[in-house]
Amino acid sequence: MIVVDVNTIAYFWIPGEMSKLAERAFEKDPDWVTTVLWKSEFRNILTGYLRRNQLTKTQVMKCLDNAESQFDGKEYVIPSYQVIDAVSQSTCSAYDCEYVALAKDLKVKLVTSDKQILDQFPKRAVSLRAFAK
Repeated sequence: MIVVDVNTIAYFWIPGEMSKLAERAFEKDPDWVTTVLWKSEFRNILTGYLRRNQLTKTQVMKCLDNAESQFDGKEYVIPSYQVIDAVSQSTCSAYDCEYVALAKDLKVKLVTSDKQILDQFPKRAVSLRAFAK
């Protein structure tokens, strides 16, 4: 089991230069879990693709449906005190710290491409590139 952040999820479901890495990470460990926050963040990412005409509404809905199916029953609510504990140890956003707190709570790695998380939580976070190798 690994915790994945919204960027890793987006790389997996939205075709792009990082997609192959996300696919390899999934092959290595398909037991992905995340926070309930991911869905709002993912919708926001997809909104950008839709507004830039990089994806159609149909494509956006397909990405959402696929990702929501993937994480059905694999989303966690993190107590605020755990998020704030991670916030107090870093300069990362509370959003980012939700993923860190979940990984810490489950005693697993957070797979991310977020340089700030990787820099500030090196014992808990691993880069998508490194994990996928």
